[in-house]
Amino acid sequence: MFLPTLASLFFLSSATVRASPCVAFDANWNLLAFGLNGKDWNAGTQDTWSSSTPATDITASNRPPFDAANTTCYLSQYANAIYAINADSKNPSSLYIYDAAAKSWSTQAVTAGSFDYTSFGAILDHDTNVFYALSQGNLFSLDMGLLKAANSTPLNWVNDEQVPYPSGYVPVMALAQNHIHFLDVPNVPAGSADIFVIHYSYFQPQPQAYPLSNGSAFPATYGQAASFFQADNTVQQEFAFIPADSSATYIINVETNTTQALAAPTTKDSKATYFAGVTALIQLTSNGAVSYLPYLEGNTSTNVAATWATVSNLATAAPPSSSSSSSGSSGNASGSHSATSPSSTTASGATLGASIQYSMLITCALCLAAFVV
Repeated sequence: MFLPTLASLFFLSSATVRASPCVAFDANWNLLAFGLNGKDWNAGTQDTWSSSTPATDITASNRPPFDAANTTCYLSQYANAIYAINADSKNPSSLYIYDAAAKSWSTQAVTAGSFDYTSFGAILDHDTNVFYALSQGNLFSLDMGLLKAANSTPLNWVNDEQVPYPSGYVPVMALAQNHIHFLDVPNVPAGSADIFVIHYSYFQPQPQAYPLSNGSAFPATYGQAASFFQADNTVQQEFAFIPADSSATYIINVETNTTQALAAPTTKDSKATYFAGVTALIQLTSNGAVSYLPYLEGNTSTNVAATWATVSNLATAAPPSSSSSSSGSSGNASGSHSATSPSSTTASGATLGASIQYSMLITCALCLAAFVV
């Protein structure tokens, strides 16, 4: 009779841990996908995405395993570097840096303090290259300098202040004009955002409204946000907001204090993540499918007519899995990312934990059965 070894049982128990890929642009607007089918890819610039020629494999040594529950990636436009947080389940406090020019990875040690990697929302400020994150009711900062490769001195998450929000608030954060925009804040009306002014380190006393041209408003609900970069390396002026039900794509302009409603994502996925470049908004679904919505700042008629399309060269190189952890037809970390969601960061964190606990229970049962036999 076959008796499973401890090693094989451990393999079975760990097999439930799922990959957590992410997408980002480099400063030359090449679309990068990390952790898709266990590898990293460069899909090139937007004019090449429809090609059937596979994206370029850029998998390099010292890369993170992209196996944590909530990996988030950010572009430092000045440094032309990608920062990956929560990319290594065994080393959650390590921050991985991808030097896009050198095509190399390095690992930056970070002292977490009271920062909670299982529950946070964060943005990377364009001008200061400082992370600002809301975690467990406090606003934290992490100064990256202009790092494009790790140094030997650990960085520190600094607990700056308590935020004026209830303990149950799950952050939806977007960056524009060096201001952090908090959406879905309790008691803030639909179509409005609370604002934290980074350079003066204070919360504005009143929310800012961003109405649509027809007088309607984007909903006060949880969702994902991503800030559009500027080609001339100046501060972001617009950000996208995609509600949790994927009912529309809203583009908020903080210069005109207005909102556009654009096409909803074709794939409704509550666990999808988003990243914006200069002329495209990217969606990465939970089964590894990558699509994009073309966007031209200031060109309303073109944007309203735009539709979502597949990044074909990535699909050729790393086909999406046939199974998806999306929630059927109901849908859901550029400038901002969140490692939490009302039902799923609890969602992804709790689901992952439950899967591990269940597999460990099965493992123990099999161990007992093997021992008895």
